[in-house]
Amino acid sequence: MPIGAAAFSNGGTSHQNDGFRRNTSRQGAAVNQVDAENAALLGKQLCNYETITITPSGMNEGEAPRQAVSVEDLTPHLNSFIESSGIKNGVCTIISRHTTTAITINERESRLAQDVEKFFLSICPPDERSSSQKKQAGVRYLHNDIDERPDGEEEAQRCRDNGWKIDDDEELQKWRDQEPINAHSHLISMMLGSSESIPIVDGKMVIGQWQSVLLVDLDGPRTRTVGIQIMGFT
Repeated sequence: MPIGAAAFSNGGTSHQNDGFRRNTSRQGAAVNQVDAENAALLGKQLCNYETITITPSGMNEGEAPRQAVSVEDLTPHLNSFIESSGIKNGVCTIISRHTTTAITINERESRLAQDVEKFFLSICPPDERSSSQKKQAGVRYLHNDIDERPDGEEEAQRCRDNGWKIDDDEELQKWRDQEPINAHSHLISMMLGSSESIPIVDGKMVIGQWQSVLLVDLDGPRTRTVGIQIMGFT
């Protein structure tokens, strides 16, 4: 009989497996002890999410959007959320919930905000058909050909999923009528980005002295929402 088979028939392999299980059990206990010690050092795990509503400064009640560009400071809202959560160490993630707003980190300064508008509108000027005061003759974007939209079944289904009964001609026209001429706002938003993640150390965001977390609205003034999630340890 082969040696391996004899060992198996005599329970040799079973004896070896028992030893392996004992070793594994001891290793598992050691890992659990380390995990417990780390948990004691780090604190209680935490994961909180909140949606905040931002009304642009200077926006008048009932004012219609006119594709204005504004910069709003989210830092006080974030500091308040972090402080109330009790988190000590972790990360804060901020995401824009709109396709014509952006999230960025920079200095909150009124004249710089004007520079932001001037710079980005020089790269992506508003369509000549738009309601923007900065619109430029001869500038046209495909996205703003509202009478050609939705372009294809996939986009049509997206409209249906968002509550528009576009298979009805009257409803389709209502949808087209409410669509803004704002392709430039979408494009600038893509350049700036829609989210930021910031370390939290000792209960504070790790940002520079002159840095703020900013919401850049590129199609305002509108009331906007921003998602905030913090993850870490108390």
